[in-house]
Amino acid sequence: MKIKRILVSGGAGFLGSHLCDRLVAAGHDVICVDNFFTSQKTNIDSLLGKKNFELVRHDITLPLYLEVDEVYNLACPAAPGHYQYNPIKTMKTSVLGAINLLGLAKRCHAKILQASTSEVYGDPEVHPQREDYRGAVNTIGPRSCYDEGKRAAETLFSDYHRMHHVDIRIARIFNTYGPRMHPYDGRVVSNFIRQSLQGEPITIFGDGSQTRSFCYYSDLVEGLIRLMDSEQPFSGPVNLGNPGEFTILQLARAVQKILGQKENFLFRELPLDDPTRRKPDITRAKELLGWVPHVDLWEGLAKTISWFKSIDIQDYRPPTPNY
Repeated sequence: MKIKRILVSGGAGFLGSHLCDRLVAAGHDVICVDNFFTSQKTNIDSLLGKKNFELVRHDITLPLYLEVDEVYNLACPAAPGHYQYNPIKTMKTSVLGAINLLGLAKRCHAKILQASTSEVYGDPEVHPQREDYRGAVNTIGPRSCYDEGKRAAETLFSDYHRMHHVDIRIARIFNTYGPRMHPYDGRVVSNFIRQSLQGEPITIFGDGSQTRSFCYYSDLVEGLIRLMDSEQPFSGPVNLGNPGEFTILQLARAVQKILGQKENFLFRELPLDDPTRRKPDITRAKELLGWVPHVDLWEGLAKTISWFKSIDIQDYRPPTPNY
């Protein structure tokens, strides 16, 4: 096996830390870059003593000069409360961060993967969502800093590929969950588990009929690595997510059933531009990567709830006032 020098931006975050675990365990030299806006150093505690792991506190909106073979760009707050806290900084992270890391990849002749998002599809008019669907998006809404930032990053990646022949990979990630989610990240899985464990009613926006697809972290990390390692060059995006589709109300009931609790919901108004349906078409990932998710929602929720029970939520403060 060839040992590679791999940079993971956002490497101390929920997904980034699990990706670093996999890459370090495989024997690669891993550089984790993070500014710790929403991430936790505890996520990478087990890696800090490893000889093939290095932590760099850095904001990728500023240039970064390193010598690497591969780059995984996972840096950007991904929960609405976090990215809406400072929407201009969110956009800068996606756009300036992409420019800086693409420049690094160009100079080093490195492969580079962009962690994009299903949010590029907006509130979709096509279901399930295929990679050739262009989306129904709002460029000026409260979610636009994240959605449009990721869309702009995809444009930059594509242009660096066309103009400078940079070897790019674009993963459109659908809802992902699992251990190390920040309890106050504002995502439905972590919200529902935290509220239930604290004896609070589960907050449901709208009537709970909107749907999402939930992918367990280990399946998603496997997809990212397969996409990066594929010998076939990619210039187009690849959906990564679990095609199982559930309503928000079904998710809430599943969490409370696993915990042995009675239904206790608090319904609130649906936020602006909140998508009504979300489900990936993963045909491309199946055909090109041989990738399919294996962990079903009940198994993944049980493991995630077990992790939430093992931590002291008091150690996790809301990183923004908009959680």
